[in-house]
Amino acid sequence: MRPYRHIVTFLLGFAVAQGVAHAGSITVYSALESDEIATYLDAARKALPDIDIHVLRLSSGDLAARLIAESAQPRNDVVWGMAVTDMQEPRIAALLTPVHGKDIDAMPAAFRAPDARWFAPTGYLAALCVNRQALAERGLPMPRRWSDLGNPVYRGQIAMPDPASSGTGYMVLSSLTANGSDDAAIRRMVALSRNIGQVTLSGSAPCKLARIGEFPIGISFAFSAMQSIRQGYPIDMVLPEDGRGYELEGSGLMKASTHADDARRFLDWTASAQAAALYRGYKEIVAAPGSLPTDEQRRAGLPADLVATLPVRDFAAAARERTSLIARYKRLTR
Repeated sequence: MRPYRHIVTFLLGFAVAQGVAHAGSITVYSALESDEIATYLDAARKALPDIDIHVLRLSSGDLAARLIAESAQPRNDVVWGMAVTDMQEPRIAALLTPVHGKDIDAMPAAFRAPDARWFAPTGYLAALCVNRQALAERGLPMPRRWSDLGNPVYRGQIAMPDPASSGTGYMVLSSLTANGSDDAAIRRMVALSRNIGQVTLSGSAPCKLARIGEFPIGISFAFSAMQSIRQGYPIDMVLPEDGRGYELEGSGLMKASTHADDARRFLDWTASAQAAALYRGYKEIVAAPGSLPTDEQRRAGLPADLVATLPVRDFAAAARERTSLIARYKRLTR
């Protein structure tokens, strides 16, 4: 998943007959990427052969809208891989019920809701995609901190996702400003905004622009940077030293589920060590105890102790302050 990446719907084995699933089957709504879902589902179906797992893939924005639209008569049993900030929207949070399981309950407390209405096996981390060739050609220094990006030397040299349309963009804004409560951080974001040459609709787009050298710096997320490195682009991944911006991808059980036992078994599998090993192919943040970055991820710059160094985030406040924080940012950056 990367939230708000595309406003399209991708269907993977979604089968519901007149709104009622068959016994031994569950319906899952997910904001994870379609290639991830295919990989995870193949393993889940082997681990849980007696459960028919039907998945509807939606962008985060469409997923939130669908859950709210269907709230009077929910048609799914599970929410899988949705931005936790979005899950804190009161109308969505009200649809979820506490869920427990052996592997779910073994996850670090920071990756589980206090009331057990969500848990997050994975997440994504803000990162800079820096095209070292384009940087050298323009005689620019390598940025190391978020505060560096406010330097006028970078005027017009940065691409950043729009916080109003991109989950990655809002993640950067909200997590680096403590949901708008840190005035000094707000001023840094305003200074950075003066150097933005292009605002994009999605979180991956700035990294793609940096790949081809259109902008030497793209504010994106770590997986996009590591993917660019793997594909041979002249990209360095920079994790700014003065702040860890991140979002968690939460999962939960619908209160209205008519197949709650099977849904719990599936959800507990998503928190298992087997699932965590697969997540490493796609994710920078993997919460399962003992899960470490791959050698490739570490070579790209992902720290081995990443999970332990993540700051505490108030996701409920991030959801509550979304409209006002985005409006404030837009007003200050006109």
